[in-house]
Amino acid sequence: MATAEGFAYVERSDGTVVITHHGRAAGTLRGGRAAEFLAEVDGDPQLVMARWTGNYRRGNERTARRHPRNQG
Repeated sequence: MATAEGFAYVERSDGTVVITHHGRAAGTLRGGRAAEFLAEVDGDPQLVMARWTGNYRRGNERTARRHPRNQG
């Protein structure tokens, strides 16, 4: 299983959380979602941020595209 890397987050003074991936904005959380994210980010922050932004692919997409059941 691949590990997520390159994620960072910034909590702003208004309570908004901005998640970046390699310096580019990947998601913005406000209100309750921001509070929920901050409570969850204590464990493994890279995987949590990958899951919250939807960027949690494992690198097998190209292989799956060539599988016979996915042809035509």
